[in-house]
Amino acid sequence: MNKQSGFTLIELVMVIVILGVLAAVAMPKFVDMKGDAQQAAVDGVAGSLSSAASINFAARSANVNNGVVVTDCQHVANALQGGLPSGYSIAASGITNGSSTTCAVTGLNSKTANFIGFGITP
Repeated sequence: MNKQSGFTLIELVMVIVILGVLAAVAMPKFVDMKGDAQQAAVDGVAGSLSSAASINFAARSANVNNGVVVTDCQHVANALQGGLPSGYSIAASGITNGSSTTCAVTGLNSKTANFIGFGITP
């Protein structure tokens, strides 16, 4: 007598049901990754702007011929090598000489992050 081996229909259905439940539970985590990635990109640009502002302030403090003049949050983008990436904007806010202020950068899909801008004039 030949004995057949394999999976029964019930076992196959149960595996499909379990995979469906796992997919339903995991899917919201992967769907929200896009928003997290966009926020991380804006945070990265804000960090770059903050670093550029700090380096520019130090360079201009050492020698007024170095760096760029910053009297507004939007001027900080001029201190960033290559300028502000396309699709990003900086809210206009004045910065007094020798002081710092919090500036906002907005990226794609209206994600916003803050950075510190340092005012430096000739």
